[in-house]
Amino acid sequence: MDYLVIVGLLLSYILIRVTLSYFGVSKSRNSLPPGPTPLPIIGNLHLLGDQPHHSLAKLAKIYGPIMSLRLGHVTTLVISSAAAAKEVLQKQDLAFSSRHIPDAVHARNHSQHSLVWLPVGTQWRTLRRILNNNIFASNSLDANQHLRGQKVHELIAYCTKASKSNDSVDIGRAAFRTSLNLLSNTIFSKDLTDPYEDSGKEFRNVIGNIMVEIGKQNLVDIFPLLKKMDPQGIRRRVGHHFEKILEIFEQMIEERLGIDGSNQNDVMGVCLKISQENPDEINRAHINSLFLDLFSAGTDTSSNTLEWAMSEVLRNPLVMTKAKLELEEVIGKGKIVTEDDVPKLPYLSCIVKETLRMHPPVPFLIPRKVNKQVKLNGYTIPENTQVLVNAYAIGRDPTIWEDSQEFKPERFLASKFDVRGQDFELIPFGAGRRKCPGLLLAMRMIPMMLGSLLNNFDWKIDTTSSPNELDMTEKFGLTLQKAIPLCVVPTPLN
Repeated sequence: MDYLVIVGLLLSYILIRVTLSYFGVSKSRNSLPPGPTPLPIIGNLHLLGDQPHHSLAKLAKIYGPIMSLRLGHVTTLVISSAAAAKEVLQKQDLAFSSRHIPDAVHARNHSQHSLVWLPVGTQWRTLRRILNNNIFASNSLDANQHLRGQKVHELIAYCTKASKSNDSVDIGRAAFRTSLNLLSNTIFSKDLTDPYEDSGKEFRNVIGNIMVEIGKQNLVDIFPLLKKMDPQGIRRRVGHHFEKILEIFEQMIEERLGIDGSNQNDVMGVCLKISQENPDEINRAHINSLFLDLFSAGTDTSSNTLEWAMSEVLRNPLVMTKAKLELEEVIGKGKIVTEDDVPKLPYLSCIVKETLRMHPPVPFLIPRKVNKQVKLNGYTIPENTQVLVNAYAIGRDPTIWEDSQEFKPERFLASKFDVRGQDFELIPFGAGRRKCPGLLLAMRMIPMMLGSLLNNFDWKIDTTSSPNELDMTEKFGLTLQKAIPLCVVPTPLN
């Protein structure tokens, strides 16, 4: 009974606070961008649905590319055009550079040490420098080119084995395993899963569950008074997922320290050396969170993109034919695509760009926050406003993209648009100082995997459905997953 009384009092308090806030917002809406009128208590939550990137794209057609909503107790700014995104991510990048931190990533104190969630400052710059110098710099990427080639060879070997027994390949899972071992070799100098077997499923499920949980509408995020209660158990579940992965990292670090491996020239060796020489610069918690960021972002997004790309190519036989013809003419049928081949394969690169346009890995990018009141296109954006940049809506904007809902890689053959964050019409990796640091690695690895899969096999859908009936339902989370895994049977080329 005492518990029910406490809950009743808490809900009454929330009702009073939020209702007062609602009327306060109503009085000041003239200074905010336009948006749907919020209801008491819930605000505009009822308008989101289970596919909020779709819902907000539709609302933007009514209220405009700079739109305000009230999600529970949180004022939210939604950006849905290239011009508005450029204003937020480039012209006023610093004002919009902080993160709106979901309650879920407070689990295991991850948000306090993570490059993704830390505010721009000394610690953030240190972690970013370590990444840029030791993984994502051009010379570092060039030095590991052989490693990426080896992992693509292993992917093709796995598919060859499946083709001999007429087994289907779960493309997302196979790509995840390839990306996982690529990163684990870059970071730890060893595989985390068997590249020739259908392994790594549990690790992928954990990463996928983290992304789904963080992307969920969490009552704590919209009613902060509920923080201590964690009523949906989201922070608890994310903490459990984090713990599984962090145990692996701790084991790797302990093994390395046991053999004085801080001198080894991989990412873990570099991080341990820095932490031993200057513990104020980076400590064990920062190292673990950095690894968690790398594995979360570097495996899930790449494997999802490859799965979407293969799905779109299978649904469009003409695209498949053009891609195979280019591959045959440039490198020869049945060969594995190398990094040196990719610049000579413009149509393959167009397929990757078109996939990223239609299926951005992180549909809202990573949510941002305004730390202090700022002006945007004549509107007043109050302190602590959450900022969502709808990359999904921008990528399907019919004023930019002809036949915007159609998969047409040809559109990029004569287009100047690129994904590197300078063209705001196409920002799957974000832009500005908080642009995804793994962009260059992804744009080397994804074309190699996709081109090699297309050039070494014909593919048959493992169902009775025809290719154009392939299920393309999305599973929304922080990242955009395919709800129904793509399982296809590779057959050797004639």
